[in-house]
Parts: sequence; C-alpha cells; structure tokens
Amino acid sequence: MSPFTGSAAPTPDWRHLRVDRTAGVATVTLARPDKLNALTFEAYADLRDLLAELSRERSVRALVLAGEGRGFCSGGDVDEIIGATLSMDTAQLLDFNRMTGQVVRAVRECPFPVIAALHGVAVGAGAVLALAADFRVADPTARFAFLFTRVGLSGGDMGAAYLLPRVVGLGHATRLLMLGEPVRAPEAERIGLISELTDEGRADEAAQSLARRLADGPALAYAQTKALLTAELDMPLAAAVELDASTQALLMNGEDYAEFHAAFTEKRPPKWNGR
Repeated sequence: MSPFTGSAAPTPDWRHLRVDRTAGVATVTLARPDKLNALTFEAYADLRDLLAELSRERSVRALVLAGEGRGFCSGGDVDEIIGATLSMDTAQLLDFNRMTGQVVRAVRECPFPVIAALHGVAVGAGAVLALAADFRVADPTARFAFLFTRVGLSGGDMGAAYLLPRVVGLGHATRLLMLGEPVRAPEAERIGLISELTDEGRADEAAQSLARRLADGPALAYAQTKALLTAELDMPLAAAVELDASTQALLMNGEDYAEFHAAFTEKRPPKWNGR
C-alpha cells in the first residue's frame, strides 16, 4: 500500500476499536465484550480505515488482532446488521458486502504480518477475520464456525471461499462452509486452521511474543514474503518464479541484506532496519 497521503490527518481516536502501540507492534482489540465483540457497520469501517492508515504510516511492523472478554468475535451483530440489512435495497446491500470484503483485503494486503489471538468463539465474520490473518494463535477454548449458510446466505462470504481452501484444502473447506459446523481447537490445529495452539489463557501472550519477534526482524523481507504469498496463489509457476526473481533482486540491493553479511562477518546479531 502506498505511503503517500492526501491532506487528511491520521485518525487520533477509534470509537469502535481499542488500538495500542508498543515499539512497532500494534494491538487492535475488538472491545464489545458484552456482545462477544459482535461487529457493527461502524466497526467494519473502522477496521478497514485503520488498516489503511497503519499501512501508510510505516511505523507498524506487526499487528495483533484480539478480542476482549470471553471470545474473539461472534460475527456480525444480529440486531444491528442482520436486522438492518432486511430493509436495505440491492445497492445498499452491495455497498455493505463490498465493505466487509475490503476489511479482509486490508488484512491480506497490509505490509506487516497480522496475528489473530484467539480464544472462545471466532464465528461468522469473526472466523473470516481470523482466517485472513497471517498467523492464528489460539488456546484450547477457541472454536471456529463459518455460519453463513445457517442464516440462508452463501458460505463464500468476505472471501472465505477463496481463502479457506488454500489454508485447509478443498475437502475441509467444503464441509466447513456448507454445513457451518463448529470446529474446536484440536481439530482446527489438525487441519491447519491454527498456526499455534497454546495453553488455556495464553493465546494473547503467545501472539504478543510472536509479534515482538516479527517486529524485531527484517520487516521488508517479511512484507515482501507476505505480498508474494498472496500474489502467487493463482499464478502459473513461470510467472511466480519471475516475480520471485525480481523481488529478490530488489531486496539484494537493500540495507538489511548488506547488514546480514556484515553481522555474519563480525559474528554478531544483525540489526534490521526494514530497508
């Protein structure tokens, strides 16, 4: 995402999210614990806009997406979203569904790793947000469910039909998206939906530890790796290896590559600066 901005100033406060920053790590917390962090129209829009701002300012090197209270996210708010959509016309519904997809694109396209810290429910839109993250760190209480067919809608919501087969395979994705059945942490780990399974109550801590490791590492190398993983999902091999070659040639001209060689020669840890 381009770092160039127009005349609008960065948003100082986010009403529908809690945002904390520590030395290159941003922690974005869904903070409606009384509603199991159910998403509203405004929360979707804040996530979309926040990720765009963080991507442009270039100070964030890793992001943790977490949920306050008893679970990660229970999906879209039944009263505030599902009830409201029943009175919308097609144009309004298309705008809403495009916005939710823009959130997922923002997670996938931001130039820093995103780690979902998961406990309790991650269902509906909450499951797709977790799916879009680069890492899913979960404790044994985590439970996923893609509930869209349960409310009479397509299971392919917010890019789920694109992302899920690429994470768990077509067979598991078909079962999860069509039937909407819950997947508890042990099975989620077995099929590859979880990156790391922690002890109970330790997902946030483990996610922060991973974020710190990533933030202290070669940020540009991580950003380009993420970009290639997304871009090459649908590329033929010839195009993919050509893109790899171009990317490596650019990074070989970077400061971090030279720093690694200097550190190796001097027998010291490298000091990455993300350039």
